[in-house]
Amino acid sequence: MILLNKVVLSSYGFDAGVSLMLFQNLVAVIIILMLSAFGVVTTEKLTWRLVRVWIPVNMIFIGMLITGMYSLKYINVAMVTILKNVTNILTAIGDTYIFRRHQNAKVWAALFLMIISAVCGGITDLSFNATGYTWQALNCILTASYSLTLRRVMDVAKQATRSGSLNEVSMVLLNNLLSLPFAIFLIILFNEWEYVYSLDMIRLPMFWVVATASGFLGLGISFTSMWFLHQTGPTTFSLVGSLNKIPLSVAGILVFRVPISLPNLSSILFGLFAGVFFAKAKMS
Repeated sequence: MILLNKVVLSSYGFDAGVSLMLFQNLVAVIIILMLSAFGVVTTEKLTWRLVRVWIPVNMIFIGMLITGMYSLKYINVAMVTILKNVTNILTAIGDTYIFRRHQNAKVWAALFLMIISAVCGGITDLSFNATGYTWQALNCILTASYSLTLRRVMDVAKQATRSGSLNEVSMVLLNNLLSLPFAIFLIILFNEWEYVYSLDMIRLPMFWVVATASGFLGLGISFTSMWFLHQTGPTTFSLVGSLNKIPLSVAGILVFRVPISLPNLSSILFGLFAGVFFAKAKMS
C-alpha cells in the first residue's frame, strides 16, 4: 500500500493527498456495498447512535491517512518504514497506561533501540526534508492514537447496535463511509479540486488502474487490521507491522532508486533489526 501510494504521488506527480484518500475510501465503500447487496457479507445497519460513537476514531483515521500521504511526498519509503518505529513506542506506552498491559524488559530495550534508529536515520538521511519529517511525526502520533482508540471504541460500539455485535466488515464500512464527507470538505477548503481537474494525468487509464488498485489494497488492509486488532491488542498489532519493514525498505530503495550513504544504510538496517528484536521480545 505504501509503495502504491508512493507511485501515485511521485511517479505521476499527483500532489493531492486528500483526493487520493477520497477515491481509495470510495472504492472500499462501493465494494462493501456491492458484496452486501449480493449477500456475500453482512453489515450492521447504521444508526445515528452508532455514528456518534464512531466519529472520534474516524477523525483520527482520516488524519492518519492524510499525514501518511503527505509524508510520502517528501520522504523515501525506506525512511518512512524506519520512522514508523516511533509508532510502536507510542503504542506500547499508551497500551501500558490505558489498558494496563505491562511490557517486559526486552520490549522496552527494543523500543529504546527504535528511538536510536529513528534519530540516526534522520541525521544521516541524504534527502532530509523537515516538512516530510513533520508530517511523519504527526502520522506516528495519529497511528498510535488510532490503534489505541479503535480497540476501546470496538467494545463501546457494540452496545450502540441493535444486534449487540459489530463485525469487522461493518467497522471498515463505518471508517470509509464516514470519511467521505470530511474528505470532500477538506478538498473544497483547500481548493484541491481545481488542481485535480486541471491535471492531464487523470485522463490516463493507467493512473486510474493504479489508484483503484490502491483502493482494493486499502480495503484488504483495513479489514485484516480490524480483525487482528479485535483479536489481540494495540502493541501486538504494532509489532506485527514491524515484520514487514525489511522487504518494504528494500523494495522502496530499489524501485525508487533512493540515494543513500553507508551511515544512512547502516541506520536503516539498525532500525530493521530493532523492529525484529521488538517482535521477538514481544512474542516471548
